[in-house]
Formats: sequence, C-alpha cells, structure tokens
Amino acid sequence: MDERAEEVMVRMRDGVRLATDVYLPAAPGRVPTVLVRLPYDKCGPFSFMPVVARHLTERGYAVVVQDVRGKVRSEGETFAFVAEARDAADTLEWIVSQPWSDGGVGMFGDSYYGFTQWAAVAAGHPALRAIVPRMTTTEVGTDWMYHQGVFCLATMGEWAMHTWVDRYLYEVDVPSIDWSVRPLAELVPAHHGGRRSASLDRWMRTPPTDPFWTLGIYGPSHPLQRPVPALHCAGWWDVFRRGAFRDHAAAVRAGTRPQYLVVDATDHFDDELRADGEPVEDFLGDPAALERFVPRYLGPALPFLDRFLMGREVRIPAVRWRLANAGWRESSSWPPPGLRELRLHAADAARATFGPEGGALAEAPDGLGTTVAWTHDPSDPVPDVIADPWRPLLGLPDERDVEIRDDVLTFTAEPVDAPVDLVGPAEAVLTVSSTGPSMHLVAKLVDVFPTGRARRITEGVCAVEDPDPERTVRVDLGPLGYRLRPGHRLRLEVAASCFPRYLVHPGTAEDPWFATRTRRNAVRLHVGGSFPAYVSLSVLPGGGAEEEAGPPW
Repeated sequence: MDERAEEVMVRMRDGVRLATDVYLPAAPGRVPTVLVRLPYDKCGPFSFMPVVARHLTERGYAVVVQDVRGKVRSEGETFAFVAEARDAADTLEWIVSQPWSDGGVGMFGDSYYGFTQWAAVAAGHPALRAIVPRMTTTEVGTDWMYHQGVFCLATMGEWAMHTWVDRYLYEVDVPSIDWSVRPLAELVPAHHGGRRSASLDRWMRTPPTDPFWTLGIYGPSHPLQRPVPALHCAGWWDVFRRGAFRDHAAAVRAGTRPQYLVVDATDHFDDELRADGEPVEDFLGDPAALERFVPRYLGPALPFLDRFLMGREVRIPAVRWRLANAGWRESSSWPPPGLRELRLHAADAARATFGPEGGALAEAPDGLGTTVAWTHDPSDPVPDVIADPWRPLLGLPDERDVEIRDDVLTFTAEPVDAPVDLVGPAEAVLTVSSTGPSMHLVAKLVDVFPTGRARRITEGVCAVEDPDPERTVRVDLGPLGYRLRPGHRLRLEVAASCFPRYLVHPGTAEDPWFATRTRRNAVRLHVGGSFPAYVSLSVLPGGGAEEEAGPPW
C-alpha cells in the first residue's frame, strides 16, 4: 500500500468488505472526492493509482481507490460485472458520511474501471456528480464480448485469464496463450492447470442480446437512461471505441446532462500512433516514462472535474478529436458537420486472391457481376498479424504478411494526390454465400504506403447466418479519424477469419466454443452487377487545412 494512503475495509450491504485506499489533500477541510473502483490492485503498478492520486490531491481532491469485490485485498466472490452497481452505491454512501467529504463525488478510470462508473450511474446515488469513462462502453454484450455476433476471443480470453480466475492477477499476454486448445471452452483451464474462470464460463454461454448484459449487470435502470455529466474518452485504435461513440451519442440524445467527447490517436493502453520507425514509449515498467505520461493521461479530465465538482468556470469543447497523421480538432458535435460519403466499390474481382495487389477499389461500381471464391479452413484460420489487440500501436505490422494467402481477398484504390480525411462512420457492404450453415465475415481497411507497406486502419467482423443463397452483409468498421496522405492508397481486405482476435467458425453447425472437429467451406464474394460490394467512408472536406499544434491541456 502507498504510504500516503489510509487503507479502510468498507462494508457493503451484504457484509462483504472492500479494500479501499483514501488519499487526502494537504489542506484540511471538506473537499470533493474522485472515486476509482478497479480489479487490478488499487496500489499496484499496472494501474499506477498512487501516481494519479498525487496529481489529484495536489489539485485539492480527496481520492478513493477501491479493489472491487473478489479482487486482490477485497472480500467476496470473484465474478465480473454483476455486483458493481450496488457496491458503487454503498461506497458512495460511505464517502459522503466521511468528515473530509463535501458531499460531491466524481469518478475516473479506464476499461473495467470505466464500466464501474457506468454501473454507479445506474445505481442512481445523488452524490455522483460527474464521470470520466475512458476506453470503455456500457455495451458489454455487444461491444466488449461480441462484435456483430462474433466473440472477441483474444481480448476477452486474455482478460479472463489475467483477471477473472480468482482474486489474484496473473502474468498473461495475448501472444503467450496457446490458442490451439480444443475445444476453446477449455482455454482457461488449459492455461491455469484446470482452474476455470466462472466469468468466462458465463460469457461464452450468454449471447450478446441476452438481458444479462443489461438488467443482469446494471439492474432495472440502464445508465444511459439517467446520464450524469460525462467526459467520454476514446481512442481510434481502442477495442471499445464503437461502443464509446454510441454511448456518447445516446447520452447526448437523452439531453439531460452535459456530455463531452475526447478522442485521441491511441489504443486501449494509451499508446500513441507514431510515424513509421519512431518507437512508442511504453510507460508501464518505466517510472520516468510514467511521470511524463500521467499529465497527458489526466489532461482532459482535470478541467472537466474542476467544473463539475469544484464549480470552476472552465471552457470545455463539446468534441475534441485528434485526426491521426495530422492534429487536434474541435467540433460542436460528433460526427462533425459537413461530411460527405465516399463509396469505393470492389472491382477486378478475378484478381482478388492474387496477393496484396489483387483486385481494385473504384468510385464507380463494376457493371458486370463477378464471383470470386475461396476456402475457409478452420484448422488453418487467417492469423491476426497484430499480436496484441489491446496494444496494436506498439507496432502495427505489415498486412502483406496475410494478404499473400489465397483465403484473403484484396481490393486496392489508386493513390490519392491530396490528403483525404476519413472522419466518421465506416462500413463494408458485401454480398457473400457459403456452403456452410453459417460463417464469419471479416473486413479490414488498410493504408497502403508508397513503399507498398500495408498498415491497418480498422477492422470489423460479422456473423452471417444462412449465407446460401447470397446474403448482403454490413460489416461495421467503426468510427474513423484518419488522414490518408498523398501518394497513399486505401485497401479493403476480406476474409472469413481473423484468429485469435475473433472466435473462429468451425465450418459446422456446432457451437464454436465446444467444437472439436472442423469442416472446410467454400465461400464466395459476389461483386458488381446487382450485388453490393463496397466500402462506405465518411470524408471531411478541406483535407490539408492547417491543424492545431497540440491538445488544450
């Protein structure tokens, strides 16, 4: 425990006690509180809360950091999501009863400790005045666990192994996991010597639309039905960005409390997009790098908390976003006004399986219908070239390593002669059929450099039921904020797997979690004629306009 903190065991309504660190500012008196509730060790290096607490107490806040139920030093059952709303309400009630509390509480944090903020909102305690959910979303079933019906295996499997086996935290990373385990339902026991994750066991048998992901984890009131002032913080390469943008939009539509959005060119761990060859500074494990990082980490949150907890007059832009490969922007809303749609249609489909420089992307659709076929082999799925989807920006690899496969289709546009700013929603609209009872469809949008290097911008996946006869599928590629520079080209990749990022389809009617046998399927993409086959992008006119030098914090 950090020597500046007082540890308290705070009793919940059922008698379970949660380990809680309290940091107080030097000046005595009643002050507002910033609460953080997390499963990653309230005083450990992974979440670096003692460093964060120092910055906040120097600003005049009390800081309360709590191990959630069943984790590290707290009592109770280790099970993700289900107890957070009521435990947040009990913790808020405890805070406002303390002699140092002025009765106002804000919350802060990333990922799961962004979710605990939304759970606290659902609980409806009146002390909660503002939240700063970072790299997270309320959409646990439809964004954390599943993307358009396909389980997010690498992220949720690794997370279960690291966090949700018991009260301890384990050294696990995505590249170290043995993904060859079959059935995949035995992934955690194979890694942990037979011990299971009760949380993952629940996730794998709960479809994304099950009420468990709403009523089961939030209770009778969804947090977006009772929004508090919120600063939604996202990253263009964060695995939860789709849900974060939908949360912001839903909260704005509710119209009852101010909502703000900040989006950076970062991933889930706040690694920044850098120029090719420029190293990314990994602040975990490097105290000097951490000290440089924390002001950037807290920068957007501090004026927001000052305004809603301390009543200070602070200007906060409604939307602040960083255009990747360019600079920071402000807008009155998201998406920003003035966008136009750019449709790039798949063409020259007969060449699509001929490697990276396969088919074409053109602004006019191909008038003649063409079909291109490939084989989905579940025993040899298309690998995800990004080793760790939590931290892709530690080094985005060259997509040509998978584009050479004959089960990956490529369609590439001509080089652009001026900057093109891809800003707002993106999707791939594709028509497919398969000899299997169902399939997964993966689409990637790739930036092709003048050297030929292919760097991923985004990807999406969709479960396709009964794909024979032909099915037109809309693959959500998520919101974008990316400048395509002069001389660069856009490429669309199409495949039926991206493993282990997404759960692989066995090619049979079996549940992918429990399948031990697989079957090859023939898959066809239908291009041109009456079959839609295009990527829809939103473009902000005026590409190349002078950008702002840096963020406002």
